[in-house]
Amino acid sequence: MLAKLIIDFGLVILIWMTQLVVYPSFTYFAENDLFRWHSKYTTAVSIIVMPLMLGQLGIHGYSLYNEFSWLKSIALLLIVLTWINTFFFAVPLHNNIGEGKEVLTAAKSLVNVNWYRTVLWTGIFLLSLYEYLKTP
Repeated sequence: MLAKLIIDFGLVILIWMTQLVVYPSFTYFAENDLFRWHSKYTTAVSIIVMPLMLGQLGIHGYSLYNEFSWLKSIALLLIVLTWINTFFFAVPLHNNIGEGKEVLTAAKSLVNVNWYRTVLWTGIFLLSLYEYLKTP
């Protein structure tokens, strides 16, 4: 399904850009500057990320519901793990920055925590690419 591949590709590009450019750049801000910038950043990026994440969850869930396969099951499990990582690890760090708590420490921790999502979303994309290429 091409839509699934496009969504997964969008997320994998976004996460690699975030991992290699955006989060490391946070460590170059002065604490007060990052605190001020962060609310603008999170609002803007949420407008992009949340529809993609919801779309990914929905389209993968629908795909698995319509035709069970272990490949689709693994992809959906990886998606659930990205949600867990996002909402239980990354979001609390963003909340710390947004509340002015340990701003630079949280910024540095985001780089480490985000590696898990980077690996997960890369795996999801590769599974979708494999599925797309093997479909006649």
